[in-house]
Amino acid sequence: MKHLLKLMDLSKEEMGKILNLADQLKYEKKNGIKHHLLKGKTLGMIFRKSSTRTRVSFEVGMYDLGGTALFLSSHDLQIGRGEPVQDTARVLSRYLDGIMIRTFDQAEVESLAEYGSIPIINGLTDYCHPCQVLADLMTIREHKGLLSGKKLCYVGDGNNMANSLIVGGIKMGMSVSVACPNGYTPDSEIMKWASENGEFVCADDILAAAKDADAVYTDVWASMGQEGEAEARKEIFKEYQINASVMAAAKKDAMVLHCLPAHRGEEITADVLEAHAHEIFDEAENRLHAQKAVLVQCLGAKK
Repeated sequence: MKHLLKLMDLSKEEMGKILNLADQLKYEKKNGIKHHLLKGKTLGMIFRKSSTRTRVSFEVGMYDLGGTALFLSSHDLQIGRGEPVQDTARVLSRYLDGIMIRTFDQAEVESLAEYGSIPIINGLTDYCHPCQVLADLMTIREHKGLLSGKKLCYVGDGNNMANSLIVGGIKMGMSVSVACPNGYTPDSEIMKWASENGEFVCADDILAAAKDADAVYTDVWASMGQEGEAEARKEIFKEYQINASVMAAAKKDAMVLHCLPAHRGEEITADVLEAHAHEIFDEAENRLHAQKAVLVQCLGAKK
């Protein structure tokens, strides 16, 4: 696996290999076992969008793996002042062993991979969030024992999280249901693919979507770059909240996931979040372990 641009590019076997390696690396970290699999390697981290979990987890991950991570703000790079992506890709390929980028446009990630000669990892775009979903799948498997045959329900905006959850869930044998307001559904091509390749439904009926779900997932109603729509979205999405009624429709032992940051009282009630905080913060921690597995797979070390 050279790049991680989107989950659609990976096979079920490749995803399973990442998840298994993530489990192993987590075990080793918890037990103080060093795993300097990327000793001497350098990762450049380009941020056009701010982050807590992505920056810290990738920096710590590279340190744990014996490598070095460089924070590259778009405000400091020439790419932020108009240098073409293809030129930045070719220059950074001469200095670094890999690039992680967190940006708006998926095309920018794809261009880095096309023109660069080193591995490119998608840390988030408006189209997808593959690293987050690998951590999500890792967490579901930890709590439920397996993924195949389980039901994942996503409630809220059909955004990058919804897109990647659909692909990741279907590829790993889960059934996926999505509840979104009209006009805010996930990418149409992804939904078409999901319908042709697995058990998938997208509707505006939240309780029907959540029925018998093993895991219920949500995200903020207004993502980065949509701040100007925040108040309007509160009205549009007010019924699309994970609350006691939604959890009553899911399985009795259903888990709750949220990619964070969470807005209590909006997409999720405070009582539901706190009742499932252990799962949500396991999920946040697993960003570190899943991304370390991605780094190992992409930057060439063998485990």
